[in-house]
Amino acid sequence: MSTPSPHGRSRIAALVMAVAAACTLSLTACDDSGGSSTSSPTPTAPDTASFSGNAASALASVEASVRAEVSERAASASAAASSFEASVSAEAERANKAARSELAEVEGKGNAMSDVTMTGKPRSATGGVLAVVVTITNRTDRTASYAVQVDFHDSAGRTVETRYVGAEELEPGERAQPVAVSRKPAEPVLTPELAKAQRY
Repeated sequence: MSTPSPHGRSRIAALVMAVAAACTLSLTACDDSGGSSTSSPTPTAPDTASFSGNAASALASVEASVRAEVSERAASASAAASSFEASVSAEAERANKAARSELAEVEGKGNAMSDVTMTGKPRSATGGVLAVVVTITNRTDRTASYAVQVDFHDSAGRTVETRYVGAEELEPGERAQPVAVSRKPAEPVLTPELAKAQRY
């Protein structure tokens, strides 16, 4: 192997210097914050000292607020129902209690489903509560009393409330129209269903 000439050694030294200079320029460009560096900055943790509260307390606050609102709506609906029901006579209320007692002994739908129909009452006339007019008609040829059970269902079909109405001593062909009133809030919307009707 031959030793390079002095001229060759100078050429090699110049080449090494050029490569070193190119590397230095390249590194400088990579570090320049205003350049076209493609490296991603290292993320830093947020300063938690500036935070106020925490996630758990915020969720607890929201939950408490929702519960308070639901409770307030339920109380408002109950008060409206009570106010509307207050317009019902004491005699009708006594008949409703008698109906509940009578239906406690009845199995199945009862013997008077064909004598009873239901019609929704406008919320504008009931203080915003859900109320249905239960029309009871004595289709027999003798005096009879009636007990009716109205169930209120949610959207899943579950019974969430049951109300009782009744009519006593209806003459043949006579009709009564007691009102079944839900005490639940307007939301979620409930659907009334005629569950039982018993003539006695």
